[in-house]
Amino acid sequence: MRLVYLHQYFKFPNEQGGTRSYDLAKQFVEAGHSVSVLTTTSDKNVAKGSRWSSIKQDGIDVYYINIPYENGMSYSKRIYAFLRFVFYSTFKLLSMRCDVVLATSTPLTIGVPALIKKLLTKTPYVFEVRDVWPEAVVAVGALNNRLIQGILFWFERLFYRWADSIVPLSADMKESIVTRVPEVASRIHHVIPNIAEVGRFNGSIARVDLDEKLGFKPRFSILYAGTFGRVNGLHKVVELAAITLNIDPGICFILIGDGVLKGEIIDLSQKVGVLNKNLFVFDPVAKEELPRWYASVSMGSSFVIGVKELWANSANKFFDALAAGKPVLINYEGWQAEVIHSRNVGYVLPVEVTELSAREFVCYTQDTGLHNEQCLNSLWLAENEYSLEIASRNYLQVLSKAASRSEFSTR
Repeated sequence: MRLVYLHQYFKFPNEQGGTRSYDLAKQFVEAGHSVSVLTTTSDKNVAKGSRWSSIKQDGIDVYYINIPYENGMSYSKRIYAFLRFVFYSTFKLLSMRCDVVLATSTPLTIGVPALIKKLLTKTPYVFEVRDVWPEAVVAVGALNNRLIQGILFWFERLFYRWADSIVPLSADMKESIVTRVPEVASRIHHVIPNIAEVGRFNGSIARVDLDEKLGFKPRFSILYAGTFGRVNGLHKVVELAAITLNIDPGICFILIGDGVLKGEIIDLSQKVGVLNKNLFVFDPVAKEELPRWYASVSMGSSFVIGVKELWANSANKFFDALAAGKPVLINYEGWQAEVIHSRNVGYVLPVEVTELSAREFVCYTQDTGLHNEQCLNSLWLAENEYSLEIASRNYLQVLSKAASRSEFSTR
């Protein structure tokens, strides 16, 4: 099977960012399939060609176009970056022979080249839904123009209806899709969550020396490794740190990453008196470096602002913690909260931090027996329900079924 993987933000493990697409693509290659990736980069040393440049790594052919993009860009600049990628990737995709296209959002515009390819060459495509975009964007108030909202929702329905298969990353995403576009329910054959890559996050891993990094040895440590974005709600971590500092200064919060609100979070932490006391901020690290941090802390975490539409997310941070055999701390409801409660793999904070909720969390951190039990439960869950092997096996079923409809199929 010849697969073209459309992912605007494809990353290798030695880069910063999620590696779901890389991990799956590598598994597809090892299963004997041909995988080409169309993506972007801001590194001019990578994309040296006049338009596209390419590398082959781990059996994956990756085609890059240089389009600068970062979390701190304005929405108008982001949209311009999306549209540029749509334009160039469409022509590139049309020049490639393949049996199936896998288009993974965000952004939603990733569906455009896949749809055009299908209309002109009858090549089937699978549409992967990483979040309910544009529903979530509208819910957080980032897009208030009713006309543009209507256009984006129209495109979303269009991509779903033409897709040969739809792969949401959570049951809540599936429910959102089916509720709004019920006629595509039969095209959702598998919900394939983000991956707990146990092989990367567990085993004999050299730990980070927290004593050296923090200046003291914390009794209990919580790691957040991700984006400092507008939807991530990291001001809630600062609020929690401010309260727990007076209750138990042995609890510390470690934030690793970058984003548009990083400076604001640092300023707020300094203002309330927790910065470099029980809250520490570090620059982002490559994915392959994260296991060392997770191995060194007591638990992982994932946070979002108080918007219900964001609860459907399938955060890499959640699965990385499980893969490392660590409990997960979150501040939202939805399917991840249900997993934490039913499988006993972490702690769910209320959206609004209070002294009472902070004290209850401190009590939780002092229960060593519960913590040890949750570590074992997390690793079991990662290995038996969210492993790369399970995800790739389910995905190959979806892709093979879609590719069988291609008139150019080589199978």
